[in-house]
Amino acid sequence: MTDAPVDPAAVRAARAGALQKGLKRRYAREARFRAYGLLAIAVALGFLCLLLGRIIEQGHTAFYSNEITVPVYMDPARIDRDYPQGTNFQLMVAQQQLARMGITDDALGTQANAYRTLLSSELKFRAAALVRENPSVIGQTVEITAPVSDDADLYLKGKIKRSEPAELRRISDQQMAWLDDLKSEGTIRAGFNSLLFTQGDSTEPELAGVLGAVVGSALMLLVTALIAIPLGVGAAVYLEEFAPRGRFTDLIEVNINNLAAVPSIVYGLLGLALFINFANLPRSSPLVGGLVLALMALPTIIIATRSSLKAVPPSIREAALAMGASKTQTVFHHVLPLAMPGVMTGTIISMAHALGETAPLLLIGMVSFVPGIPGAITEPAGALPSLVYIWENASELAFHERTAAAILVLLAFMIVMNAAAILLRRRFERRW
Repeated sequence: MTDAPVDPAAVRAARAGALQKGLKRRYAREARFRAYGLLAIAVALGFLCLLLGRIIEQGHTAFYSNEITVPVYMDPARIDRDYPQGTNFQLMVAQQQLARMGITDDALGTQANAYRTLLSSELKFRAAALVRENPSVIGQTVEITAPVSDDADLYLKGKIKRSEPAELRRISDQQMAWLDDLKSEGTIRAGFNSLLFTQGDSTEPELAGVLGAVVGSALMLLVTALIAIPLGVGAAVYLEEFAPRGRFTDLIEVNINNLAAVPSIVYGLLGLALFINFANLPRSSPLVGGLVLALMALPTIIIATRSSLKAVPPSIREAALAMGASKTQTVFHHVLPLAMPGVMTGTIISMAHALGETAPLLLIGMVSFVPGIPGAITEPAGALPSLVYIWENASELAFHERTAAAILVLLAFMIVMNAAAILLRRRFERRW
């Protein structure tokens, strides 16, 4: 019995069919992989847009505020020339406004006190400053412009509505009617909130600003950069290019990798024990904050710098040594400049991470109320992350919109810082 002859054409056709099916399955897998990747990117962008949209929606109203311009009769019987700041200008303005509207108050001054709460305490400071600078205004009628109170500002922005139950809002129907009348006659106008960028923190939401926190964050990052970048890059260069291989260097590498994963609050505890309790450095100062964040940024800078040094081709080292360069010349004249873009990337990541850290700052006292603008690294200061934490936990509703505004300022700070670092990195790339 003989085997049936095999048709070579049929065999080739079967193989070609199997090959085509395999190619179709492979192409289908590749298409699904690309679709999964695009879906992951779309989901990530969706969450990012949702987050930014929510922050912008909540915080954009903090960038403008409502101010009231009222004529004030500087009553000589109520103003002390030597101590004008002791005068209750808010109550005086409220009583004069009620008199202009023909409203008769009771003996307890209920209406005047209700009107007074619509005026910010900034009116008192501006009126007192006007009297100090020009005492001749006493006895005259002058116009003074000042922000309205936080509750009045929220109502004018639509954050407090008439439809809400009266017991759930801090502003009455009568006060709402007064504000509507003042706005319709042009006494109250909305404008850019310059106080948000020119003032430090305040207990009054309408007067609170982010300048003190921005300056504190800048000083803190300056200390961090001056300490972490030279030490981190130097340690990475030594470990990668000069240190002999052995158990000791292996132990150091393991510890560096472990330190990069340590929770940030542990660094805060270390800073509290080492820099404040032991070294007696000033609490809640940019100096202590910068030292703590420098310790936290060091592992990231070292790991990124070592990876950049490893990425430099060995032929660069061999060529430099063959031309008679020493080991030090080879590293600092050839290897390190070529690795500098990667070093800058690691530095950008570590500085951005340090800028957004909150837990270490809370432990070293940078969560305390600091109303002024710091002038040195040893003075008490706030920071943008801790300011966000403070404002979000405040009881006043107006602080919540300023929380979102502070987050936007923090994001802008990070974008500017990263953009500057990227420009420097590209400059190194073009140079080398």
